[in-house]
Amino acid sequence: TTNTKTNNLNPLSRSKAFSVKMTSTSSADSTSSGAVSDDDNTNKFLEDQLIREIETGNRLGSSSNVVKFIEQLEECRGIDRPAVSDVVEGRWRLIHTTNASTSSPIQRKAVDASKYAIYQDIKPDNNNVLIVSQVVKFSNDAELCVDALASTSSRPLPELTAREETGKILGLNILGVSLVGEDAKPKFPDRSDSRIDFVFDEGNFVFGQFKIPYPVPFRLPFMRDNVKGWIDITYLSDRLRISRGNKGTTFVLLKE
Repeated sequence: TTNTKTNNLNPLSRSKAFSVKMTSTSSADSTSSGAVSDDDNTNKFLEDQLIREIETGNRLGSSSNVVKFIEQLEECRGIDRPAVSDVVEGRWRLIHTTNASTSSPIQRKAVDASKYAIYQDIKPDNNNVLIVSQVVKFSNDAELCVDALASTSSRPLPELTAREETGKILGLNILGVSLVGEDAKPKFPDRSDSRIDFVFDEGNFVFGQFKIPYPVPFRLPFMRDNVKGWIDITYLSDRLRISRGNKGTTFVLLKE
C-alpha cells in the first residue's frame, strides 16, 4: 500500500461520541485539582477505539475506521515535542502498519508474517547515542535485530544529513524506496521535534548464543545514503504511538 491521503478530520466534531462540553469553570477546576482533562479523556477514547478496531482485523488491515481514528489522534497531537520526550524511549510493540509497497522485500515479508511479534526499541546506548532497533521475534530465543543510529535535537548525530536518493538500485526496490526532497517534508511541519532521523548500522539474526549477520552491508560508504531514514511521530501518549516513516508507511505501536 502507499501513503493514504484523506480529508482532515476534526476529532471533536465528526462524531457525537467525541463531543466535549467545556466551560471555563470546569476547565479551571480540573487544572487546579489535578483531574484528567477533557482533552485527555477524548484522546483515551480515540485510542481505545483505534486499538479495538485494529484487534478486530489484523496487523495489515486498513479499514476506513482505522484510518479515521489514526487521523483524529494525529489532529489531537498528544505529547508535544515527541521525538525528544522521555516517553518515546523504551520498547514499543507494532500492532498496525500499512506495509507500503515501497518497503524492502525483507521488511514486507517479516511484517506479513503476523504470527511474529515485532518491536521497536528506542534507547540511548552507553555513549548516549540514540539507537532505534527493529526486532522481529521468531521465538523466545530466536530473533532478527536491526540497529540504527538515530539523531534528534537533544542527541544530534553529525552524520545524519538529509537523504538524497530514493534508494532504487538499477530501478529495482531492493532496500526500500524512500521519500526525498519536497516529498520528505513532515505531515505537520509546524510541530517541532517530531522527527527522529536514523541510519541503519548493524543487523543480526540471533539464535540463542549464535549470530548470523543480516545480509545488507550497511556500513559500506556507497550504501550509506540508501540506508538513511526517518520516522515522524504524529501522535504520542504514554501507551500509544503513531509514526509515519520515510517509505510512506504508517505505524501504530503500543508501549510495552
